Amino acid sequence: MNTEIHQISPERITFDIIEDILENKKKLELSDEAKHRISKCKKYLDDKLAQSSEPIYGINTGFGALCNHKISKSDLSKLQENLVVSHACNVGPEVPSDVVKLMLFLKAHALSYGSSAVQELTVQRIIDLYNNDILPVVCEQGSLGASGDLAPLAMLFLPLLGLGEVNYKGERREAKDVLEEFGWEPIKLEAKEGLALLNGTQFMLSHAVYTLLLAFRIIKYSDIIGATSLDAFNGLLSPFSDEIQQIRPHKGQIDTARNFRILLEGSELMAQEKQHVQDPYSFRCIPQVHGAVKDSVTYVAGVVETEMNSVTDNPTVFPDMDSIISGGNFHGEPLALVLDFLAIAMAELGSISERRTYRLISGERGLPEFLVANPGLNSGFMIPQYAAASIVSQSKQLCTPSSVDSIPSSNEQEDHVSMGANGATKALKVAENTLKILSIELYNAAQALEFRKPLKSAPYIEEFVAQYRHHVSFVKEDTLMYEDINKTVNFLRKGKFVM
Repeated sequence: MNTEIHQISPERITFDIIEDILENKKKLELSDEAKHRISKCKKYLDDKLAQSSEPIYGINTGFGALCNHKISKSDLSKLQENLVVSHACNVGPEVPSDVVKLMLFLKAHALSYGSSAVQELTVQRIIDLYNNDILPVVCEQGSLGASGDLAPLAMLFLPLLGLGEVNYKGERREAKDVLEEFGWEPIKLEAKEGLALLNGTQFMLSHAVYTLLLAFRIIKYSDIIGATSLDAFNGLLSPFSDEIQQIRPHKGQIDTARNFRILLEGSELMAQEKQHVQDPYSFRCIPQVHGAVKDSVTYVAGVVETEMNSVTDNPTVFPDMDSIISGGNFHGEPLALVLDFLAIAMAELGSISERRTYRLISGERGLPEFLVANPGLNSGFMIPQYAAASIVSQSKQLCTPSSVDSIPSSNEQEDHVSMGANGATKALKVAENTLKILSIELYNAAQALEFRKPLKSAPYIEEFVAQYRHHVSFVKEDTLMYEDINKTVNFLRKGKFVM
């Protein structure tokens, strides 16, 4: 099998698989098993409709509060098309292109289970959009997180009908024009297909996956950068001793302390005699804070991985059981709760990072105030801490939970919703904020280490900072610091650092 192709099948996917697909720009194709399941389910529904006139929600009835309105067989296709068109009410800023790609991939994966009664052609067209980087325009606002992510998923799949807009080769274009270039006819949706496309949690889920992939990277950086700051601050390693962690044996705490002992092994700065007996909490309590965040993210990732391998549209078709059930798998509550949790965890890493930045510029322990190389005319690193404090404050504001809110819709038929989509977009913003805050800490910590020479930090830290210095130089005179901060963010976003 071509290693540059990922076969979509009803087998379990993981974060490692998704990261591999994204990083290596793999193409997608349907496995034989997926094709069999999709076709079997579609044939079952077609046969069922041909043999019976009983009402089946959303297939031959209206939607939501209109579920008691029966639809004639001749109008079943138009019903599904109207559903997609009428629900495409997504507004606001566009979501990142990688999130859109994840939405396409995760919807195709969910449909591969063969419980949604869609045409194989429909799933193949979703894959065609993904493989050719024809990315539908999808915006941030409009989903209640139940019945699934209706508005953003409608925007996502308008191009299947030759409607809406796409981003293709760096341009925003009418979908119908791009389809014509590829010689693709618009899909004629059949019974239930509109519901299968729109009902689901793929907007929330794709944000959750994308944010977690970033969070995994941020967690690693938080230890590396925290260790750099600890050494630059002339801090103590004793709070990271294993015996302290073993009498409060949270896994994340134990792992964090071990990381710091490894990262700082061989540091001349750490080995020198200390004049102080205790560090501030932002240094001394790193194992407890970073560790709690890691444990939280691990829990969130477990919930999200379950959702990645779930069928979340409605109604659900079970051919082997001769059953079509209208249930509630579209409800975003499992994701809504953990997305709020993820935002809070990411905000805490940013909060403690900013406090370490403040300590580095405070003029303590032999470091010059504001890390000024040539004081007087120069303000040094005074204002980057302001920026970090501002971003920390914004993250705190964004951490107000979305999942505690619910506003009824569809004439009270949909009377409890998750608001998980708002939690999803907020969690991503908080994670991006935390990456910026950690970048500002690294900017300061690398500067502070220079004032400790000729003593050296640990070999790992020295090599890490040396790599960083290829992108950002020591600041001798006041400079355009936003440029250095942006370079630092880019360094962390693209770097590969093995611990």
